[in-house]
Amino acid sequence: MRRSDQRRDAVFASYQRDVTGRPLDDLIAADAKPFTRELAEGVAEHRDELDAVIARHAKGWSLERIAPLDRNIMRVALFEIEHRDDVPAEVAIDEAIELAKQYCGTDAPGFVNGVLGAAVRDPAVMAESEGPTP
Repeated sequence: MRRSDQRRDAVFASYQRDVTGRPLDDLIAADAKPFTRELAEGVAEHRDELDAVIARHAKGWSLERIAPLDRNIMRVALFEIEHRDDVPAEVAIDEAIELAKQYCGTDAPGFVNGVLGAAVRDPAVMAESEGPTP
């Protein structure tokens, strides 16, 4: 299974958790790849931090006004940017835009790109993703 497919599965599990309130373990397939599980669990663990970044960069939008699927696409991308050393920010953003194109409304890809691009340009966000300096 390609990483793109695993990202999609992590986004949908996170989305379903938001919408239904069901536990994440019930929403991730038993045979899910480790990358899918890591992304979904990482989003759940760092949700408040990820939401704060989204809210800070979604100019004119409260977090609650952002469609749940759009929000979870951005959460997964931001988790990768901030917590995965093997995924370049550009790749995480491109993957998020592609998911938004495929599954969200016509304005979603531009919105997702704008929020994630602003987050990546924010020195505070990038400092968090680089971890403590030695």
